[in-house]
Amino acid sequence: MQESLIPAQVQRTMAELEPTEEQLAAIAAANDEAEAAANYKPPAQKTLQEIQELDKDDESLRKYKEALLGKSGVVKDPNAPNIQVTRMTLVCSTAPNPLVLDLQGDLDNFRKNPFVLKEGVEYRIKINFKVNKEIVSGLKYNQQSFRKGIKVDKSDYMVGSYGPRPDEEYEFLTSMEEAPKGMLARGTYDIKSKFTDDDKHDHLSWDWSLSIKKEWKD
Repeated sequence: MQESLIPAQVQRTMAELEPTEEQLAAIAAANDEAEAAANYKPPAQKTLQEIQELDKDDESLRKYKEALLGKSGVVKDPNAPNIQVTRMTLVCSTAPNPLVLDLQGDLDNFRKNPFVLKEGVEYRIKINFKVNKEIVSGLKYNQQSFRKGIKVDKSDYMVGSYGPRPDEEYEFLTSMEEAPKGMLARGTYDIKSKFTDDDKHDHLSWDWSLSIKKEWKD
């Protein structure tokens, strides 16, 4: 029998680099999910006027649509975007001061002035936004966290579908989060946030920073 020309140590190293069956199955599942997401097509959008014209002689349906959409579709500022994301708040019952970002101001300063959170505290993120003109479907809030340039976390939240109400804001609250804790977790995290919808419209993207400390004020 002819002896292999590849040394045994190299053969072992090559075998170790081969993906296991479990790894291959995980890759296949991830690809299937990505393909399903790529093939997803949201339903065709209807304008507010089209919806208001549907079955307009049906009194019960008219009242339902009025409750959903409001009595008036008049927009005070016709040049305003359909979606306005107005502010983001870190809701934490133990925070000594309000943790609020005005998303209608200068977005460039947010990374330079990080929020401070005490390690291990529980908090939620609240997004306030307005819908000015047309119904929007499948609003989503996406967030990616980086530490020293390395992505350490990603969160996707389904916000939902909303009708126009230019005179009032909607608000969305994420599920409860826990701030990282421990000596290695302390430090500054750079976060990229995005508010999108089913049609992949980027309604607002903003960068901000979060500083995890042992105490609220070190």
